[in-house]
Amino acid sequence: MRVFTPADILLPRVDDMTKWSCIACDQFTAEPEYWREAERIVGSEPSTLRLMLPEAWLGVRDSAAETRKIYAAMKDYVNRGIFRTVEDSFVYVERTLPSGAVRRGLVGKLDLECYDWAPGSATPVRATEGTVESRLPARVEVRRGATLEMPHIMVFIDDPENAVIPSAAGGEELYDFELMLGGGHIRGSRVTGEAAERLTAALEAPEGAVRFAMGDGNHSLAAAKRCWEQIKRNLPESELETHPARYALAEIVNIHDEAVTFEPIHRVLLETVPRGFIEEAAARLPRGKGQAVTLLAGRREMEIETGMPLGALVALVDELLGDWRREHGGEPDYIHGDEEARALGGKPSSVGVLLPRLEKAELFPYITEHGPYPKKSFSIGHARDKRYYLECRAIVPEL
Repeated sequence: MRVFTPADILLPRVDDMTKWSCIACDQFTAEPEYWREAERIVGSEPSTLRLMLPEAWLGVRDSAAETRKIYAAMKDYVNRGIFRTVEDSFVYVERTLPSGAVRRGLVGKLDLECYDWAPGSATPVRATEGTVESRLPARVEVRRGATLEMPHIMVFIDDPENAVIPSAAGGEELYDFELMLGGGHIRGSRVTGEAAERLTAALEAPEGAVRFAMGDGNHSLAAAKRCWEQIKRNLPESELETHPARYALAEIVNIHDEAVTFEPIHRVLLETVPRGFIEEAAARLPRGKGQAVTLLAGRREMEIETGMPLGALVALVDELLGDWRREHGGEPDYIHGDEEARALGGKPSSVGVLLPRLEKAELFPYITEHGPYPKKSFSIGHARDKRYYLECRAIVPEL
């Protein structure tokens, strides 16, 4: 089964690629100053910042008005001829992270008919974490009326020999530039013709096997899937295979790539009552050797070694915080980075829990046997390691 294939990829004709490429919309959600600085840097230049809605602005700015601006920017960029088309190709990507590590990936289109985020799914592309339904509507709304897509979706393959993606290197250079606001460096080259065909064959999915596992961007892929399910209801059978909305642009990465590291996604509860939180949480957490958590409440913190497997531990922490919120109020958030979570969870009216990281060798065996981890159980690397928006693709039959 062919799941991941070459695409007609749109790249911009712009003078400053650093201004064009912007970090994923779900980063720095509690740090609006990051996004204000990005807006200052971009100014009036063409940028993917104008083609997406940062989640930091949800509930702050008028989402409907922001979405209309996104549609207008897409139309404007197409009409002005900003894009050139790299036809029927993959893009081989080398991303130098802020740490100096180089992560290698391959951008192409993923067949949404081969993906399902529901627990118990038997599709070749599986969700690795539970989906936060409340985070879908804003993304669905943007995609529903969009003419273009741009991915921050990253999907894992399980390639212990690391033979597939590195074989794509050496093609025509497409871009090479520094990413804004400390995101590192990125280079991309074209993979087409026989080389692309070999990669497509190497990435075929055996019947019933988990060939691809979601890394980052599950909610964006879920939004694309939801939109496709709505669109296909009204399509003639002749268009079901070829309609561009059936696919989603994504980058695949080998989970065994040395630059791939897993980082926890911590929990904080803002505008709540911190007194008594550590004591209640400590009383409910088991003790044992293994996975540990750090409880935060105002300026206090406590580390507890629980011995629980990660999936069960995340579920218990979410239950605990949910109970605290029902009794004491508060606004939950998911935070990338220990320092950021400590800063937020350590505020006078906040509580938080720092969670442990997932060992990457556990991921494919776990989801094969148990299905997805609880929602927001892990993240790839740190916030600035995330995929930046860069490549685009048309998701309507004609632009």
